[in-house]
Amino acid sequence: MTRRDFFRETVVASATLAGAGALSGVAQASGSSRHYNKEGAYEPIPIPVNELNEYGKVLEEQLLLKSSPIAIKMLKDESEIPAGARRPSDPASKIDGRLALCQGFALARRQRQTIAMFDTDHWCFEPVIAFGLRPPPETYLAGHTTFPFLIADQEAAAKHAQEDLRLPYEKYKGSGMAMGPANTVNFSPDLVMIYCNPDQLRYLTLALGYKEAYMVNSSFYGIGSCGRAAVPPLLKGEATIAVTDLGERERAMVGEDKIVLTLPAKTWQLGKGNSRNLFKDLMEGIDHFKDSLPYKSAFPPTMMPDFRQPDFYVDYFKEWGLWP
Repeated sequence: MTRRDFFRETVVASATLAGAGALSGVAQASGSSRHYNKEGAYEPIPIPVNELNEYGKVLEEQLLLKSSPIAIKMLKDESEIPAGARRPSDPASKIDGRLALCQGFALARRQRQTIAMFDTDHWCFEPVIAFGLRPPPETYLAGHTTFPFLIADQEAAAKHAQEDLRLPYEKYKGSGMAMGPANTVNFSPDLVMIYCNPDQLRYLTLALGYKEAYMVNSSFYGIGSCGRAAVPPLLKGEATIAVTDLGERERAMVGEDKIVLTLPAKTWQLGKGNSRNLFKDLMEGIDHFKDSLPYKSAFPPTMMPDFRQPDFYVDYFKEWGLWP
């Protein structure tokens, strides 16, 4: 079976599996395609591990990624820790101490390790709050982690902290997260996170938009990139883009050119027999562009005046009276 055949068969199988059931209250996302309401939604269909592993390989090879896409699975409790995962707080793991979550991401994508983290494994406050592992302290909600160093006005800092997206402590206390390289992990993820450069991100967003003109709506801030990359997809079921933050640059040695795309990785039912899996939509687009716009040779940089225009450019310029 060729790689193209693999993609086609998995797309058909996914549509067949997700065809049953319906979900009421489907809304329209501004600038994007349909999204689901997680509360009360039908159980999502996980992506088979062998498909995930193949997709991970394709992403690395097709986009010349310097590190592996990260498969992320939310864990209800410690009984769900995948076999072979290392925990920073476990002396047997030989990590020799607790980590910031961005450091866990770095071990997963650069050293291709599977890492599991619960509250006792964290050494940065941001993910403890963002992922609902502990309730936010009053000083945090008052804006004191950003005022006055990062935000000059305390009221603005407090509003920023209070309105930031985070998983609710009441629901997620005691939970954890497993992360590992998508091409080798032994679990089906909730999210896939891709560290890339802006050129690769352009290609990824084009591929993601191939099926239904999906557009990624994101807000950007230079602190808390672990939560900003993962929490919106978990809460809203939408893809998001995040810039890496100061701590990740300092502690996880992320490259200065890196930006992060995160996508939900399970199939959700949208009603009327329709379903959506944004990660599979991305891979379908990448497969489509494989021959017509292969990344390694797509859009080579040029500075040639009067460059050769595609036919539809010519049509438009003639229609506008701009054709020489």
